[in-house]
Amino acid sequence: MPTTRFRRRGISGVSLLIALIVVLGLYLAFQRVAPLLKGSGCEAMGDGQEITLAPAQAGNAATIAGVAQREALPSRAVTVAYAAAMQESKLQDLTYGDRDSVGIFQQRPSEGWGKPSQLENPVYATSKFFGALVKVPGYQRLPVYQAAQAVQRSADGGAYQQYQGLAAHMTTAFTGQDPHAVSCWYSQKISGKARLTAAELELTRTFGAQDARIIADPGLILRVGNARDGWAVAAWLVSHAPQYRIDDVQYQGYRWTAASSAQGWSHAVSPTPPESVELG
Repeated sequence: MPTTRFRRRGISGVSLLIALIVVLGLYLAFQRVAPLLKGSGCEAMGDGQEITLAPAQAGNAATIAGVAQREALPSRAVTVAYAAAMQESKLQDLTYGDRDSVGIFQQRPSEGWGKPSQLENPVYATSKFFGALVKVPGYQRLPVYQAAQAVQRSADGGAYQQYQGLAAHMTTAFTGQDPHAVSCWYSQKISGKARLTAAELELTRTFGAQDARIIADPGLILRVGNARDGWAVAAWLVSHAPQYRIDDVQYQGYRWTAASSAQGWSHAVSPTPPESVELG
C-alpha cells in the first residue's frame, strides 16, 4: 500500500515538535507566574514540591495544622485531614454540599457532627474531625485513605487515595517541618490598623493558649516553644493577613511583608529573638 507523506513547506516534523514543546514550556511558565501578576494566591513548599493554593485554601490548611498542634497530634493526623478535606471540599469552607453536609469536611448535622453554623467554622469542624480520627484504632498505621474513610464514612472511600501524596507535602509545609515554606501574595493593598486583639483571640482558638503581648512596635509578639511551632503560626498569619490587616511578619531571621508579598519570605535586616514571632 502506498504511503502518503504530508510535509509542511519550510518546517519539518521535528522542528514543529520542538516549536510546540517551546510554546508549551512558555505557557506553563506563564501559568506559574500569572497568579503573581493577576491576583492573590499562596504557595506551600513541602518536601521540595510547590503547591499553589487560593488564600482561603491556605488559611484552612493552616487552621487544620494549628488545631493539630493544639491537640498535640502527630503529622499523620494532619495528612489524613488534608486528604479528606481536599476530596470533600477542595479545602473550601462550603455552606452547601450533598444533602445537609457543609464545611471543609462536608460533615452532616443530621449525623451528629454539629449545627451547620458550627461546622462552617473550620476550627470547630477540624476539632470534630480529629476527635473522631483519634478513636480509630491504629489510625497512624493505616493507609491515609483508609483512616480518612474511617472518619468520613463516604460512599466512595477510595477517592481519598488520590490526595495522599499532595496531603503529605502540604503537611510538611504547614506544620512547620520546612521553614518559611508557606507564603501568600495579595492583589489588594492591606491597609488600616492591624486587628491584633482579634488575631490573638483566633490564634488562641486555633493553636491553644498563646504567650503573647501587644506593644507599640512591632505590634504583637508571640512566644513559641520551638521552630516547628513558630513556622506553623507564621503560615497561619500570612494566610490570614487581609482578614486581620497584618502587613508584617518576622520569625527566625526571615520577614514577610504585604507590600512585597510577591517576593515571599526574605532575610530580615534586624532578626527577631529565635523564640518570638512578631507581627504588625
